[in-house]
Amino acid sequence: MASTAAVPFWRSAGMTYISYSNICASLVRNCLKEPYKSEAISREKVHFSVSKWADGKPQKPTIRSDTPED
Repeated sequence: MASTAAVPFWRSAGMTYISYSNICASLVRNCLKEPYKSEAISREKVHFSVSKWADGKPQKPTIRSDTPED
């Protein structure tokens, strides 16, 4: 039987590793001094394209961002 002591704390808190690493990265970026802080925050944004498929062919892709739009 496995011990619960071996469970990582982020897992026992109900988080995924991705959410844990995103929080850690955000904290590190916020601790930087200028001009490094603004450079790191600008690289934080992620853009990607999504293509839906119909009848075995890709449709026109749409560009998305992981940041909420204002």
